[in-house]
Amino acid sequence: MTQPTKPQPSKPEPSDQPRSPFLRACRGEQVPYTPVWFMRMAGRSLPEYHSVRAGIPMLEACTRPELVTEITLQPLRRYNVDAAVLYSDIVVPLRAIGVDLDIKPGVGPVVASPVRTLADVERLRALDPTDVPYITEAVKSLVGELGGKPLIGFAGGPFTLATYLIEGGPSKNHDRTKALMYGQPDLWHALMDRLATIAIAFLQVQIEAGASAVQLFDSWVGVVSAADYRQAILPHTSRVFSALAAFDVPRIHFGVGTGELLGLLGEAGADVIGVDWRIPIDEAARRIGAHEGGGRVRAVQGNLDPAALLAGWDVVEPRVRDILARARALPVGHVFNLGHGVLPEVEPDILARLTDFVHEVTAAPA
Repeated sequence: MTQPTKPQPSKPEPSDQPRSPFLRACRGEQVPYTPVWFMRMAGRSLPEYHSVRAGIPMLEACTRPELVTEITLQPLRRYNVDAAVLYSDIVVPLRAIGVDLDIKPGVGPVVASPVRTLADVERLRALDPTDVPYITEAVKSLVGELGGKPLIGFAGGPFTLATYLIEGGPSKNHDRTKALMYGQPDLWHALMDRLATIAIAFLQVQIEAGASAVQLFDSWVGVVSAADYRQAILPHTSRVFSALAAFDVPRIHFGVGTGELLGLLGEAGADVIGVDWRIPIDEAARRIGAHEGGGRVRAVQGNLDPAALLAGWDVVEPRVRDILARARALPVGHVFNLGHGVLPEVEPDILARLTDFVHEVTAAPA
């Protein structure tokens, strides 16, 4: 497949951007306090989100710049977080290139015609910026509204996008995906190459419109072994991060259940590795480690179990203190986050309290 045009370095950040604690932490620089943001904070746990989206299918909402702007800003009115995250979905670029899919409430992304053959793969054309003008418009609008606070853009990792295309929807074990990966390696690599190219283009659109950082969500990659990750996934993920290097914005890599893959995730080329709740964050940083030619990852992100927020503040506080204590001794930066997305049942007030608590506990002495 034709390789995407090599990106040109982005224009310099506004003068107030380098002072952002979030961007500093991503770069491994000293921060006045540990920065905080939450995956899925823009959306389903907020009553105002359900109000503005009433009667509007999710994927349609993702194509309305005014709605994307409003929903992205909603959590910032409640929480003193250090970055905003674009309201979108990882399947948006697939829909934009003509894949027949929808997000069904209570189910997730459902694909009408799952990938089975090379012909299916070849129908996945490259993404052009003109396919997603609503993303460009929304990001530019948000950059103006945020007044220097960083905006995080994102895309789905090649493996995770592949699982939806092959399985036809969400899957518990991803058996069809792994069977294709094991049994038809040529078809597998052709699919992954297409999806990496699409992810690169989608992230480039967001960066060029003004996103200050990007995250690659390879949410389900933890289902594979380290050997299979190295052979079948790492080359494609590395290509995504390499293609974005010239932009000089922090690149975050996140997956669920990746404790045994953290060293490999560290090799893929991101500046920040997101960690789920299954492993202490200091042990995660040790596993990520330093790699020949790649140096040390600049930061780790995480990693409170989202379910803890349903158990009350008496449960949350000691767990947060433990994460912060472990992170304080690390030689890399730390961005506080959950180990996955905010659950729909979480009360917004506890996220507001959590944000302020992390800032207060980690604030440098005056």
